[in-house]
Amino acid sequence: MKTKGLIPRLWRKIKRIFLILFIAQFVYIILLKWINPPFTITQLYSWITGHGLKRDYVSRKEISPNARLAVIASEDQLFPDHNGFDFKSIEKAMKHNQKSKSMHGASTISQQVAKNVFLWQSRSWLRKGLETYFTFMIELIWGKKRILQVYLNVSEMGEGVFGIEAAAQKYFNKPALNLSRQEASLIAACLPNPVRFKVKPVSSYVLYRSGWIIRQMNNLDKDPDIREIVYEKK
Repeated sequence: MKTKGLIPRLWRKIKRIFLILFIAQFVYIILLKWINPPFTITQLYSWITGHGLKRDYVSRKEISPNARLAVIASEDQLFPDHNGFDFKSIEKAMKHNQKSKSMHGASTISQQVAKNVFLWQSRSWLRKGLETYFTFMIELIWGKKRILQVYLNVSEMGEGVFGIEAAAQKYFNKPALNLSRQEASLIAACLPNPVRFKVKPVSSYVLYRSGWIIRQMNNLDKDPDIREIVYEKK
């Protein structure tokens, strides 16, 4: 009799815990629409493992439009148009990965923010499932401008260097607001692997990729949807 009563009580407690966790994460997502994440798992891991932690969150108005445009050109040119997922790029990446040993990703800026803010870096079906959920939620609650701002504040842009302000200060001794198009493109060129690819000393690959990013920036700068996200209204 005691065993029969124990299982329902245990199940009720488990359901209560999941309900509390669901409400807590939902409230946290809403709060992050206006406040910056206190820390991320990636930042904590970098600090614990001795790689350092340099970061300085800044407001949208303290970030150069060149930086916003550079990361869109580099990472997600369809950012204004999708709802968090670029299905054509995902399909292309899956076809490539089936035929090649080198893995191609297809994560949008929104997906990268979901992973960097709420989750961890390792690959697993559990993490991808949670990433899908958080991507959907931030697209729904935050909107594109806030997602881009958070991306520029939490992304690793060098070993132990997180966010565009810390990167601008480290590499160019200036605030993120004053980054030129060339400087912003160099930082964006390192984003696929900021530990391997470096702004200083700059490699021939990063220089090449920087030039490609600048050409893309010049083209994207004519798109009204891109301009709506990148530039402040006067």
